[in-house]
Amino acid sequence: MNPTRTLATARRVLAQLRHDPRTIALLLVVPCLLLVLLKYMFDAQPGTFDRIGPALLGVFPLMVMFLVTSVAMLRERTTGTLERLLTMPLGKLDLLLGYALAFGAVALVQAALASALTIGVLGLDIAGPTWLVFSVAVADGLLGMALGLLVSAFAATEFQAVQFLPAVLLPQLLLCGLFVPREDMAPVLRWISDVLPLSYAVDAMARLTTSAGVQGRTLLDLGVVAVCGLLSLALGAATLRRRTA
Repeated sequence: MNPTRTLATARRVLAQLRHDPRTIALLLVVPCLLLVLLKYMFDAQPGTFDRIGPALLGVFPLMVMFLVTSVAMLRERTTGTLERLLTMPLGKLDLLLGYALAFGAVALVQAALASALTIGVLGLDIAGPTWLVFSVAVADGLLGMALGLLVSAFAATEFQAVQFLPAVLLPQLLLCGLFVPREDMAPVLRWISDVLPLSYAVDAMARLTTSAGVQGRTLLDLGVVAVCGLLSLALGAATLRRRTA
């Protein structure tokens, strides 16, 4: 890894995003709009929003980051940009880490906006520290980014990249404990949920909703999400192809 090349890649990606207002709106505005919609869906049941709001504060950014990064990396391959870049002294890890830095900066802004809106404006009741809620939301966004970069290596078209969204994220959404407590699931489903990173993100948010202070189990869950993101980046570097077949 070369830090100079990694930072140059991050600057290039951020420059591309700056000239793409639709993508910026998708990354920063859409998660906030979805949280507002969720709030007013359960306006007559405030306890419901307090229960599921924290989990979706992490789920919505994760899904959006997954979609944008998978399509963005695939576009680099289909347009030949990636092949030209890799003919220069730029390693695959430099490229993916540059993407990670650029979209990581976006994830920070995304999490800050969504957290401020949900806790401040929408009045979400959180017992744990706000900074930890923000940290979990950022980790979720980074995980979505890393998974998106990973699956882009296995898609040949942008349509196929979008198809990975239900294949990769919907099983995690169903088994993360958002709809049914994980301890109430059939044993085989509980075992599967134990190896899915979104389960730990939702567990961390649920614990922050009801428990004050910083708990070791919450930090452990946050660490699992972070490690899964790093592993996804490493696998993405190992499987990244220069161009589509």
